[in-house]
Amino acid sequence: MQSESTQDAVLRTAMHNYEATAERLGLPDAIARRLAHPKEMITLQLHPAMPDGRLLDVQAHVVRHCDALGPAKGGIRMDAAVTRDMVTGLSMEMTWKTALIGVPFGGGKTGIVCNPGELPPDGKEILIRSFVRAARRHIGPEIYVPAPDMGTGQKEMGFIRDCISYSDGIAIPRGCFVTGKPVILGGIRGRREATGRGVVAALECACRHLGRDLSRLTVAVQGFGNVGAVAARELQQRGAKVVAVADLTGGTHKASGLDIAALERHVAQTGKLANFAGGDEIDPARLHETECDILLPAAAGSTIHAGNAAGIKARIIAEGANAPVTPEADKILSEAGVFFIPDILCNAGGVFVSYLEYTQETQREQMEKAEVEARLHERMETAFQEVLTYSLEKNMPMRAAAMDIAVRRVAEAITARGIHP
Repeated sequence: MQSESTQDAVLRTAMHNYEATAERLGLPDAIARRLAHPKEMITLQLHPAMPDGRLLDVQAHVVRHCDALGPAKGGIRMDAAVTRDMVTGLSMEMTWKTALIGVPFGGGKTGIVCNPGELPPDGKEILIRSFVRAARRHIGPEIYVPAPDMGTGQKEMGFIRDCISYSDGIAIPRGCFVTGKPVILGGIRGRREATGRGVVAALECACRHLGRDLSRLTVAVQGFGNVGAVAARELQQRGAKVVAVADLTGGTHKASGLDIAALERHVAQTGKLANFAGGDEIDPARLHETECDILLPAAAGSTIHAGNAAGIKARIIAEGANAPVTPEADKILSEAGVFFIPDILCNAGGVFVSYLEYTQETQREQMEKAEVEARLHERMETAFQEVLTYSLEKNMPMRAAAMDIAVRRVAEAITARGIHP
């Protein structure tokens, strides 16, 4: 469902939002220039040997945008369409996201240029371990702490932890080198669901502000991975009707509301969303045209663009994905009165719970799931209210308000640290 042919669309969107913010805030030129570029960009050449005898040549890009507030934080994306520009844009978004949600991290991101679906059995583990060995100097509790992203998950984070501890000759790493791990390996309960639950918490806040009853609203969800599936389930539990869901494999629609539990079972059994018997088949590329109150893009970036923005019926857009809306579409929809929950706020629940995992492992503690969920909900509500208050006081859109708050915090950190090396 990638809608734009240019692979650097995410970077273009990130730079557009940043440059507008820097101008609004009147950032000193030296700081504005520094934040316009990543602190470090590394391209690694990986040559893993696959179980079927193939020797692969794979590029991996590791980008640390800014560490003024703490070590870089950001997921590992494994996809054939990954580019260094895309990773750079995503790392910049992470800088603002961590600052906005109030955790002591900076922004980072990794992209491994490979289609995981084309790897043989055990090939993904071999590739991940090859990446860790090559990137070991660039990963650490005080440098860059990766996490799952598109194409990776808990299992791969467990491989990273094991690879590092094995290389160091110790049972467990000294500190938290990676988050999103299985609970049995030091992960935290509720991390997999955290981003989706954070999206729903933000939507609850938005509905209260707009005077809408969430239990009476309809929702269309683009993407049915960790974020989209969890958010859809949570929304249905709150009484909302999820009327359409789509991903790369297909789409399904039911005006009276889809059975999300049945859809999850179908995806688990078949490995794809297509051919679900509980709804009518729809073209995934036309999901945005669904008659609904809320549109939840939770897949790739730049899927809402100038070519399809005018057809969107939803009045609320909750950005579960990173940079799902291009600047052109943002302008069209904002002028039409659509209320945005911007990505750096809407999907920040994941990085907040990653921070809890980071502190838990660092202190060798264990948090109960109820505590994690309560702290997540409280932090999302606090951040939403802060952005909303700023938005109303300054009479500006939520995206601009979120960016102002985040960029100002990072700029203040740079100033507080001093400009001399």
